[in-house]
Amino acid sequence: MTTNRTFTMIKPDAVANGYTGKIIDDIITAGFKIKAMKYIHLTKAQAEGFYAVHAERSFFGELVSFMCSGPIVAAILEKDNAVEDFRKLIGATNPANAEEGTIRKKYAKSIEANAVHGSDSDENAAIEGNYYFSDIERF
Repeated sequence: MTTNRTFTMIKPDAVANGYTGKIIDDIITAGFKIKAMKYIHLTKAQAEGFYAVHAERSFFGELVSFMCSGPIVAAILEKDNAVEDFRKLIGATNPANAEEGTIRKKYAKSIEANAVHGSDSDENAAIEGNYYFSDIERF
């Protein structure tokens, strides 16, 4: 089922590099409405909980450390066909493979420090959004 909401995080690398405002501007310019947003420095437990699906993978420890290395901006976005349209806006996970004009092409440094997270399905958008926002229905 296609929904009109997705979840994103502006990751620590992009926040530290001063790209938060530019990324938010790109999101709004692309027609998304921000329904909820928070600026937070993740604890190790919060990062482990969010990325629990990757707990058995070799990169899990590095991912958790990276996500705790500085503040992030978490947000619920709204637009028709939100998940698919946002995935197009952010570009490929590896910025070297991302299309010109995408958020990752403009602001990411590497596959590890790739500026933003975007939900990959409507189901995951709901799960991920609920992880950071306890009552997203009111937004």
